[in-house]
Amino acid sequence: MNIEKAISRYFGLKESKDWLKHANPYSVFTRIIVLPLFVISIWSRVWIGWYSLIPLFLLIVWTFVNPRFFPEVKEVRSWWSKCVIGEYLWTNRDKFSIPVHHYSMINILTFLQGVSGIVLAIGLCKFDLFLTILGTISIYFSKMWFLDRMVWIYEDLKGYIEKWLKAG
Repeated sequence: MNIEKAISRYFGLKESKDWLKHANPYSVFTRIIVLPLFVISIWSRVWIGWYSLIPLFLLIVWTFVNPRFFPEVKEVRSWWSKCVIGEYLWTNRDKFSIPVHHYSMINILTFLQGVSGIVLAIGLCKFDLFLTILGTISIYFSKMWFLDRMVWIYEDLKGYIEKWLKAG
């Protein structure tokens, strides 16, 4: 099992219907705002002490509930939906033939997200505003580029998806 599949299962994305719920543009959009709220929650420990754990806890709960909270998409039209379906294809690349030209860039972008996460964590631990902002921006930049690549995968394999949606 690849790491992406393990992570998706951890977030409750086990069946294709779960992915179709997560492909709802509202699901994707409401997850994008989690990172800055997470950063503010951790940073706020200086101002509100242990009470900062309350929004942090709520964000963690939302992160796990969100992928299955919204209704399934019936048609994949929005860029956001294509991102998630592309991610489904990438995660299940043992079942789908992903074109080889995607692999190296996706691996680079995943690595950049990881490094950016480390920078962000250091910034938050040290209360270093520069590292916190740099880490957050770098995560978003590499994640958005990654999602754009997922749309590209979706477009490359659109025929499979149309059959999947009609069968579902």
